[in-house]
Amino acid sequence: MIKYESTNRMNLPYRRGVGMMVLNKDNQVLVGKRLDSKGDIWQMPQGGIDGDETVMEAGFRELLEETSVSSVELISESRNWFYYDVPDFLVGKLWDGKYRGQKQKWILFKFVGDEKEINISTSHPEFGEWKWVEIDLLSGLVVSFKRNLYNAIVEEFLDQIEEV
Repeated sequence: MIKYESTNRMNLPYRRGVGMMVLNKDNQVLVGKRLDSKGDIWQMPQGGIDGDETVMEAGFRELLEETSVSSVELISESRNWFYYDVPDFLVGKLWDGKYRGQKQKWILFKFVGDEKEINISTSHPEFGEWKWVEIDLLSGLVVSFKRNLYNAIVEEFLDQIEEV
């Protein structure tokens, strides 16, 4: 494990990741309540990109691993990478202290399956509950250091969401 000191935070790279905004027929967004957070913290499914995986491969894999969902149609992939830093107190705890935060591509999906397909009781569960939420409530549900990220994701996808 890398010993983290706050003075070297800026020298740490960003972890490559992918996030999935999954919409239902009413254009509500799928979120899960994190098991590893205190309080009422929710987020959209997301995870790391492994090795030489493409963004899309990682997105489908992570969505399946976290929610058991495979019945989705691709709407869009974000044009750019989104970055966020984790607070100092988390840098040494997350990802073995190797990263200062994440750079993520985001994928917009439409859920086309039956809700019975959604199962968060996976082999490595990340969520204790799941629900559909209105898009304008997203940034208020997420941990504070991801609020700007979520607002930027919504802004990028908003035109496409309104067309769906």
